[in-house]
Amino acid sequence: MSIVEEFNQYRSRMNEKILAADNKIIKRIYNLDTNAFADGALDAKTKEAVGLACSMVLRCDDCVRYHLEKCKEQGYTTEQMFEIFAVANLIGGTIVIPHLRRAVEYWEALNEGEEGVKND
Repeated sequence: MSIVEEFNQYRSRMNEKILAADNKIIKRIYNLDTNAFADGALDAKTKEAVGLACSMVLRCDDCVRYHLEKCKEQGYTTEQMFEIFAVANLIGGTIVIPHLRRAVEYWEALNEGEEGVKND
């Protein structure tokens, strides 16, 4: 099983359990998160880049993986991803480098198997 499949299966399984608890506050937090990344004054693509950079600075690998997938869905190229990574490392400092390594590994896994994919 790939790291992408493993992450998504775990995330789905745990989110089901969390939401099944039917806690109003947790459900509202999940709803806010979903709505915050919808198109608005900023488009969803831009918001995902911001979310990724913030997640890297906060050093949340689960969040980084989630936003990497969303950035992939939004059509970001590898070159664009490295600019986002650069901003995150500039803001967060060298402590972000281990998360950068894992982000690059996950980005590569997201791109595996795509015919003709090159590192832009």
